[in-house]
Amino acid sequence: MKNGVIRLCLLATVIALAVGTADAQTTPRSKKKRTTKGKTVTKSKKTSDPSLVAAKDTVAKPAAVPFEADIKLDTIRRSLRNDAIIERNLVKDRTPLAYEHIREDDAVYRQRVWRELDVHEKMNLPFVYKAIEDNGSQMFINILLYGIKSGEITAFDPSNDRFTTPYTFKQIAEMVVGKPKVIQVADLDKDPDGSKGIMRDTTISKEFDPTAIERYQVKEEWVFDKESSRLHVRILGIAPEINLLNSDGSVRAVVPIFWVYYPDLRPMLAKYEAYNGKNYGARMSWEELFESRMFASRIIKSTLDNPGDLEIKDYVRDPILQLLEGDNMKEKIFNYEQDLWSY
Repeated sequence: MKNGVIRLCLLATVIALAVGTADAQTTPRSKKKRTTKGKTVTKSKKTSDPSLVAAKDTVAKPAAVPFEADIKLDTIRRSLRNDAIIERNLVKDRTPLAYEHIREDDAVYRQRVWRELDVHEKMNLPFVYKAIEDNGSQMFINILLYGIKSGEITAFDPSNDRFTTPYTFKQIAEMVVGKPKVIQVADLDKDPDGSKGIMRDTTISKEFDPTAIERYQVKEEWVFDKESSRLHVRILGIAPEINLLNSDGSVRAVVPIFWVYYPDLRPMLAKYEAYNGKNYGARMSWEELFESRMFASRIIKSTLDNPGDLEIKDYVRDPILQLLEGDNMKEKIFNYEQDLWSY
């Protein structure tokens, strides 16, 4: 009897241990807490949800700063000594003379003329003078860009020549040099021999070449003042032009980069001297050069007998005949004044 009781107790103990082991395997593991120096740290169980894992591994990267187009101009560095044997103070004090006022009722005859100026002509060599002086580069395009970047003058949209929309320096840079491009190149720091194929991003930006500006467009107006019996000519605007190239390098079109209003430009041009290859001491300011008409150009458009507002090249195909048509327009304007006189 005694042995039977012992056997029943052992059997009950084995059954209790088996049931406890099964419950431990089916019950989820609870959060364990451990205390470290008075602080309770909780460990949570790992999850198997792939969406939660992906959300945890994703790290927000800072947005890349976009590169902007820019025209890099040389920093103006002034001479610390007098770079001449004479004191040159006249240029600093120059101011343009005010235009003579013309009443609207006295302007009995008006014509507008558009001209194109080619810097390769001998008379136009001052436009490509490459010297650096105390006021910066002496190339005419650089003079304009200095003034626009500093805010001294305002550039206008090249899509029309009526000075309707201001044009920013950034927009000019995008048209001339284009936006910077990001390309993939081999990372020689991490992969010197190129065997691993590691690549990195690099930014390529085009440099501005001032010698690429080979033409300028000049807009002017001819007015006959009956009070003074004079035929006046005044420049309204100037626009540098750039060549648009095809994929094979040929010129597709010649378009203006921006327009500047010449009356606003005169005070700045009075501070810059134009190059004189015959006598370095007999230099005139750029404002005097334009007012004295010391440049060579050809007429490309006029309001004279032009109801369609067309350029000469739009209805005259031959280049030689285009030059003759421009000379014919100039002669008609000149003859208007001459025909008023009787001998």
